Amino acid sequence: MKVLAIDTSNQPLSIALLEDQQLLATMTTNIQKNHSVTLMPLVEELFERANWQPQELDRVVVAQGPGSYTGLRIGVTTAKMLAYTLNKELVGVSSLEVLAGGFPETNKLVVPLFDARRENVFAGAYYIKAGKPEQVIDDQHISLTGLCELLQAYPQVVFMGKDCLQFKGQLLDRFSSEKISFAQKNFAYPQAYILGLLGEERKPVNIDHFVPRYLRLTQAETRWLKNHQETNHEPYVKKV
Repeated sequence: MKVLAIDTSNQPLSIALLEDQQLLATMTTNIQKNHSVTLMPLVEELFERANWQPQELDRVVVAQGPGSYTGLRIGVTTAKMLAYTLNKELVGVSSLEVLAGGFPETNKLVVPLFDARRENVFAGAYYIKAGKPEQVIDDQHISLTGLCELLQAYPQVVFMGKDCLQFKGQLLDRFSSEKISFAQKNFAYPQAYILGLLGEERKPVNIDHFVPRYLRLTQAETRWLKNHQETNHEPYVKKV
């Protein structure tokens, strides 16, 4: 199976080409540039390096969220466009699971998190078994205090991601240094290769119905609900 993996869910942009679970080419950047400008040129460059034609793809795998609203829209829209126009399979994988999937096996609970601003985070919790993340706490948008309460029941926790360091002092105030630790910097960024591996094992989705997993209402959705007084809603990007 030939796979293109795309992760633009946060500031880092990571893409990879895989064939039968083997990495052929990958590129990760962590420069504050517009992903909408840089993504497709980087994809084209990887195809040239691998000597692939787009029609040779079998599947497009994309980090579905949570993360940056803009980043997610760019990645998901690009993945949908490629899958639709090339008539290829599409798969979405949790952005937090991608981060967790790059961590080595451990008996500790692995908690990848992204800063969601105002003392809130996007976080989930996983155990790594046989090299694969198994989720034990669902991905969610939650206050840092609420996350700490959820983690009290677990004896040892390792936090992952570049954003966890900005909360390090607060976390150490709530937990003992024997209970929690922080992943090394080389595990702080998503790897599209891991995304591709995880995506190869998932069932393809319906391209038309596929949307980002923001895990909280966007500003546009909040305004829509305020103006239309709706109690049930679909994702704003799909409604429009």
